[in-house]
Amino acid sequence: MARTGKPFYRSRGERRIAGVCGGMAEYLGLDPLFVRLAMIALIPVGGSSLWFYLLAWIFVPPMPLRTGEEESES
Repeated sequence: MARTGKPFYRSRGERRIAGVCGGMAEYLGLDPLFVRLAMIALIPVGGSSLWFYLLAWIFVPPMPLRTGEEESES
């Protein structure tokens, strides 16, 4: 089966901890604040969003650097 759509990466620009919520917001076309609030709201539901965040931090690669772009310190 052919893969369609854009890939999911951790964000380099919209990051507070690891860029998972920022990357998810870019992927879904949403404001990162809404994704962060949704993740926080889902923590009491069995901690599912916390587990997702930790696994995404480990397994989802950061967005590739563009040609001539340097990694920021923030």
